[in-house]
Amino acid sequence: MSQLRTKGKSTVVWILMGLMVLGLGGFGITSFSGGTTEVGSVGETKITADEYARALQAEMRAFSQQTGQPVTMAQAQQIGLPQVVQSQLIAGAALAEQAREIGVSVGDAKVAETILQADAFRGPNGNFDRTAYAEILRRERLTEAEFEASVRRDEARMLLQRAVAGGVAAPSPMVDQTARWLLETRDFSWRELVEGDLPAEVTEPDEATLRAWHEANGDRFTAPETRRISYAWVTPDMLSGEVQVDEAALRAVYDQNIDQFQKPERRLVSRLVFPNQAEAEAARAAIEAGEQPFEYYVVQRGLSLDDVDLGEVTEAQLGAAGEEAFALEQPGVIGPVQTDLGPALFAVNAILDPVDIPFKEAREDLRGEAALSRAARQIQDRAGDYEDLLAGGATLEDLAEETELEMGQVDWTADLAAEEGSIAGYEAFRERAAAISATDFPQLFELADGGVFALRLDEVVPPTLIPFEEVRDEVLADWRKAELQRQLLELAAEQRLAAVAETAPVTREQTPTGANGVVRNPAPEAGEAEDEAADQPEPVGAAAEPDWTTETGVARSDWMDGLPPQLLTQAFALAEPGEVEVVDAGDRVFLVRLDGINDADLSQDEASQILDGVRARLNQSLQADVFDYYARHVQRNASVDVNQQAINAINAQVQ
Repeated sequence: MSQLRTKGKSTVVWILMGLMVLGLGGFGITSFSGGTTEVGSVGETKITADEYARALQAEMRAFSQQTGQPVTMAQAQQIGLPQVVQSQLIAGAALAEQAREIGVSVGDAKVAETILQADAFRGPNGNFDRTAYAEILRRERLTEAEFEASVRRDEARMLLQRAVAGGVAAPSPMVDQTARWLLETRDFSWRELVEGDLPAEVTEPDEATLRAWHEANGDRFTAPETRRISYAWVTPDMLSGEVQVDEAALRAVYDQNIDQFQKPERRLVSRLVFPNQAEAEAARAAIEAGEQPFEYYVVQRGLSLDDVDLGEVTEAQLGAAGEEAFALEQPGVIGPVQTDLGPALFAVNAILDPVDIPFKEAREDLRGEAALSRAARQIQDRAGDYEDLLAGGATLEDLAEETELEMGQVDWTADLAAEEGSIAGYEAFRERAAAISATDFPQLFELADGGVFALRLDEVVPPTLIPFEEVRDEVLADWRKAELQRQLLELAAEQRLAAVAETAPVTREQTPTGANGVVRNPAPEAGEAEDEAADQPEPVGAAAEPDWTTETGVARSDWMDGLPPQLLTQAFALAEPGEVEVVDAGDRVFLVRLDGINDADLSQDEASQILDGVRARLNQSLQADVFDYYARHVQRNASVDVNQQAINAINAQVQ
């Protein structure tokens, strides 16, 4: 059972803050007997129906915000949100009961302080608003006495938590070891094996091999679940050609937005103000000489390019600098120019030509926008009629026959690539297509552009293995990719042995085995080198072996551009310099060799910041664990009673 971990503020106040902002209407929550019905208890501490409903509401809202999509009660039950809420409430009640039994409580002053500091109850002036306080409690069906008692219990729980875990701190050796692990850097070398390194080309498989591959890897060649959907829809674009637009109205829109059609010549300009004329002149001279760019002086002043950006300006808007800036035929720097802020340099970053679009040229675009807008209004005006038809039992075919809506069918899958202009390109349709069931009656839904649609699920085709003949080319490509990876991994394993032998000290008594079982002899005596070298066979792939690429001072958090993360992970998994390992990156194969381990210097300023962060994180983790054990112990020894019938009744009312 999960435990309650408070964060330093009253849980009840946080819940009310969320409910005040989000409201309860979205989930259809209704009255739950004024909070008198119990859904559970721990000893003498009760959990009311309203407490459960509010907590469930908050959890569902939080999940919706995380996923960016509304969550229904059915979905919430599938992912276990009601169980999470019940566990949290029972854990909180167990701690409250423990606080009650040992006599831990807080005074009226602390309760008042918590309520007065809650943002939910602040008025327009930022201070506590008595009217807002009363209104929110009334809306949540809580009396002031009930709410203040819940705040008191919450504060007592937090007092108990601080007493149990507040003094727990991570040992210094643990902090240092973690920081050293984080800040350690490594020197390593790597090389990638590619198809050209293989001693022979990958041979083409026979038909039997391909068929066996198709059968053994059927999940890669299976069509996803397909939902055959009929729909009726209409969009503003469908009706825009039939809409009549008044010429005078178009002229009025043109005049109202004249700034979009008539613009003087403009410049994109940055302005950097200097403390005095001498510094400004020196900077201008250095820029003209090519010694430093304009941006150098921006950074030198502790500013960013956004800080000095004036944006798109006209000659008049530049004032005293306007004439000189607009005399430039190419981007450049002018000044110093005396401004109200002091001497300044102006960097002209781009030259924008004037815009002159007469009404005749703009008319068609304006007409299209006006027609779409008017068509959207027509659809909204007629939406009630469409809904009435559906409510009266009309089918989608009836709707298309009697109204402007058009019929269509689509074989919809979760990864369907929608064609341009297709209804499947609308997010609203995709959401409904994924959720609709065969028993749902057609309803009217809105599209983002002002259109509407209704849909019906005709059939669900389960995932089906695509016949071999239809995907033979894909099967061949998949087999070849896997076979190439297999052979590269085998070659990498052979070359790894050779690389390990090369890095090991070799004596006359040692005869390490190299790649492909070839014996690597120690260095020959003088005069024997040529004969002995001629007798040695070449290891497989050795002729095409590329050089190692060496990286130095690489940290765990670094990003190696163009290389898979598995390479860096493996480099830090090697224990001793000289070790070599194969890296299987899925579709690429590497060898990585550890050259050196560079211990972290904890005396550096950067290390100090890391140490502080590690210490805080470990302290928090240890305190949470200690309190977790304590909370579990309290729950095991408490008398917990759950009214599942009441919980089910509440769940049934949450839409």
